[in-house]
Amino acid sequence: MATITFLGAAGTVTGSKYLVEAAGKRLLIDCGIFQGSRDLRQRNWDHQPLDVSTIDYAVLTHAHLDHTGWLPCLLRDGYRGPIFADAATIELVNILLPDSAHIMEEDALDAAKRGLSRHKPPLPLYTHEQVPPVLAALKQIPREGASTISPQFTVRLRDAGHILGSTNIELTITESGRTTTVLFSGDIGRYSQPILKDPEPAAPCDVLICESTYGDRDHPTNPPDIEIADVINRVAKRGGVIVVPAFAVGRTQTLAYVVRQLEDAGRIPRLPVYIDSPMAISVTSLYLGHREDHNAQFLQDEVSGNPLDAHTLHLARSVQDSKAINNVKTPAIIISASGMATGGRVMHHLMQRLPDTRNAVILAGFQAEGTIGRQLDDGAKTVRILKQDVAVRAEIKNVSQYSAHADRGEILRWLGGMAKPPRTTYLTHGEPAASQSLKALIESKKPGWKVVLPAYRQTFDLNS
Repeated sequence: MATITFLGAAGTVTGSKYLVEAAGKRLLIDCGIFQGSRDLRQRNWDHQPLDVSTIDYAVLTHAHLDHTGWLPCLLRDGYRGPIFADAATIELVNILLPDSAHIMEEDALDAAKRGLSRHKPPLPLYTHEQVPPVLAALKQIPREGASTISPQFTVRLRDAGHILGSTNIELTITESGRTTTVLFSGDIGRYSQPILKDPEPAAPCDVLICESTYGDRDHPTNPPDIEIADVINRVAKRGGVIVVPAFAVGRTQTLAYVVRQLEDAGRIPRLPVYIDSPMAISVTSLYLGHREDHNAQFLQDEVSGNPLDAHTLHLARSVQDSKAINNVKTPAIIISASGMATGGRVMHHLMQRLPDTRNAVILAGFQAEGTIGRQLDDGAKTVRILKQDVAVRAEIKNVSQYSAHADRGEILRWLGGMAKPPRTTYLTHGEPAASQSLKALIESKKPGWKVVLPAYRQTFDLNS
């Protein structure tokens, strides 16, 4: 009996892990960390409901840490199989995981120094020594055509349009002469966005695992470059600084591209732009290298130079470079990780810049429950950063059009690639309200669709 167990991204937007079992073999789709509230983060430390050494294979949809960040724990706890992914995802994971381990180690040291943890001593979830075994286990599979992992499992990757290398995974399960096709959406990207191609239409399948991050809303239709330009001009006029919490993969590159386009068009002043994330700096080079993912407009822009370079660009690689940004007293733009303000260098920039009414914070996408970004988006007057209450006087602006996740209308558009409904559609990677709303929308717009909201660690028969 082929089954699926939801080890993550069930009732929440992070921690994607889906365990498929068939004919005595176990396959893990994605292996992400949980982010957000303390209760969710605690799941990263909890024992799994199975011995992970019994898992035979793993396949990744894309490189974001909520889909890959638990891999060092997986291997630490006994997994010894291959980890399959496309070339761009493998290159990104080689950047993201070492950086993630470094940040975890730094945060643990900082927590010990400041007395910010109830644990004695505070420990990182994993260390840099635990990352190389993961990188050695990565095995490339092509973006086109079918790849047979074992007699039980064959996968085909399809372009998801979310970040560089992002894919849907079409999994064909063969068991006792019977085949079942399961489509994992991964994170579905946007249509007509900068840099990347549009998502491929959803492939026909027997069972669908679909994300629902924005299942309860549509992104604003007004042009996001107008909003970005308005904020930059407004803040520059009053002598302030703009802080943009941005994921190092995808969001930083999109924002860098938009700023350069606005500069070239003369729609904003040429302010100093600080990219304060060593990981984002390295990732940007990969974005330029994988032209197979670029849309037609970006390919055209590349003819005349690097479209991701602002005219006055500063790359902050070292801690000293990052600290030096605190001395900037004139209008500037600071783009720094993490994207939901859950940690990293952006926290120090927020501590310094939030209390000043001249400044602004641009939230460029979804902010998960329990994060500082969500508190800012909800209008908090104070936020607690590194055990300090920080007054929020800066302007807060959410430009959700730059989210890399499809909204509910775009998810329906993506589902339009299916001529007939799957037997069952499981909605994951969404907060409960978003998933429930998308379930109702799909059932009303697509008669005959059976939609299920799985619970954390719940198991289902894929053939029922």
